[in-house]
Amino acid sequence: MRAPFNTLFGRLFGVLLVAIILAHVLAIAWFRHYGPPPPPPQETFIEQPDGSKVMHHRPWFGGPVVPLTFQFISLIIAAWYGAKLLSRPIQRLSDAAERLSLDLDSPPLDESGPREARQAASTFNLMQRRIREQVSQRARMLGAVSHDLRTPLSRLKLRLEQIEDPRLQGQMRQDLDDMIGMLDATLSYLHEQRTSETRHWLDVQALVESMSENAQDQGSDVQFGGVCAPLHVQPMALRSCLNNLIDNALRYAGSARIELTDSREALVIRVIDHGPGIAADQREAVFEPFYRLEGSRNRNSGGVGLGMTISREAAERLGGRLHLEETPGGGLTAVMWLPRV
Repeated sequence: MRAPFNTLFGRLFGVLLVAIILAHVLAIAWFRHYGPPPPPPQETFIEQPDGSKVMHHRPWFGGPVVPLTFQFISLIIAAWYGAKLLSRPIQRLSDAAERLSLDLDSPPLDESGPREARQAASTFNLMQRRIREQVSQRARMLGAVSHDLRTPLSRLKLRLEQIEDPRLQGQMRQDLDDMIGMLDATLSYLHEQRTSETRHWLDVQALVESMSENAQDQGSDVQFGGVCAPLHVQPMALRSCLNNLIDNALRYAGSARIELTDSREALVIRVIDHGPGIAADQREAVFEPFYRLEGSRNRNSGGVGLGMTISREAAERLGGRLHLEETPGGGLTAVMWLPRV
């Protein structure tokens, strides 16, 4: 939960509120030390038509209590309204930045308000246009790279049949398969980065149960446990993340278990295996593109070192986190934390 004074509005309002309270405390201390000013007569006599006089008591609110109270309330209202006006442009910019992080095609920021706010909105809109242009240019470049590299690799694969040495032919075929696999994985990774997907309410429990059943139908040992309520996510990003985590567990441990732990604040998804695990000082490194560990995680075990990278970036696009920890009894557990917003 966000702290009430951890915003620009809260800080401005808090400073002004403290100043108001200190001013009144100093005033009270002054009167207590030097004494209040001489009070006006508290009792007066009003002469009646018959010549008699009736004592009239001065109302209790004739002193400084009511003016000071009115001043106190007025200053609080003024401080709140002033702080709200100052923080409103920053809040608009923050909301626009959050929308941009989820969708590059989000509508531009309205360039209105004070001069500083208009300048900030104009700069933000210019940044958004430039980002869209760069992403579009990269997409075109990826298409060209995919076409230009696949063609010569396919020709080389055909020419391998003319090599008479079976051992050399097998080695060269393996190298070409590795190159094609790296190309496919790299293009998939870059595609994941540029994909802008709309968020929807998704039954995550049904999705995980379906993925577990599909894996079992294909002969893989994938178990499922836990319950959760629907979550507002990007469905393809979540599916991609889970697929990579499950494939990673199956590749190195031969089995996997998916556990869901739900709460009001977040949904936690754990993909658990009992394989060889990863040393604590290397668990962050596996999220780097093309990083491979020595031993079990090498070329012969499959993959090119992008699965965990894609999984973490997918989790971050969902506003969550992904990290690795040791499984009790040995193995590796991938823990994905997804907030309920």
